[in-house]
Amino acid sequence: MALQERKEMGDNNNSTGTDVSQNMTIYINNLNEKIKIDELKTSLHAVFSQFGKILEILAFKTLKHKGQAWVIFEDVQSASNAIRQMQSFPFYDKPMRIQYAKTKSDIIAKADGTFVPREKRRRHEEKGKKKKDQHDANQVGVGLTPAYGGAYGTTPSLLQIPYPGGVKSMVPEAPAPPNNILFIQNLPNETTPMMLQMLFQQYPGFKEVRMVEAKPGIAFVEYGDEMQSTGAMHGLQGFKILQQNSMLITYAKK
Repeated sequence: MALQERKEMGDNNNSTGTDVSQNMTIYINNLNEKIKIDELKTSLHAVFSQFGKILEILAFKTLKHKGQAWVIFEDVQSASNAIRQMQSFPFYDKPMRIQYAKTKSDIIAKADGTFVPREKRRRHEEKGKKKKDQHDANQVGVGLTPAYGGAYGTTPSLLQIPYPGGVKSMVPEAPAPPNNILFIQNLPNETTPMMLQMLFQQYPGFKEVRMVEAKPGIAFVEYGDEMQSTGAMHGLQGFKILQQNSMLITYAKK
């Protein structure tokens, strides 16, 4: 992200929202500043992807931009629905304040043909490219593979290799009868209890989320009764916290 674009997006701090036209980018502030950037982006994707395809999420570590983020949707309708339905949503124990962004993001400008390269951006990107090229050359020289081999290289990490407990046997098991506890599978490893709480507390009767530290990718969510858990199951079945992970929700076995 260009330094100039950060500056222009930062102008939302002074906007009341009344003079901003509808567009595909929403500006969010009053976010919990203690949350790490990577977790913040993943959590924002988890709660906003229900409204439409997200092109990019921007958040920065700089002091000026703490507690703020920008979510860029593929269309205006998705952004409008997100603002209407998520305004004041309790996100990490703080109500979100949401409005349309004042400035068109670079990714949208490139898509509609209005993008104009900035000199500062070119110098910044060229400098970064030189560093990356040098780093890649060093990696090849010592025979190293990228850190996330399973995703971008040739060798999958241990976490990506299916374990026996995560594979269905040839003989199908009888599903558990309806009850007040849901069993959630196929969660990305980045998932935290808070992310799931923000998703499932939207449905009446929510009580708690329980995750098993020794078994990443699964969780249990408890509701007051089976009617309430069934409503949440139907509402979030197949929901994607990350693009490649669709939630599989069933009733937990007791």
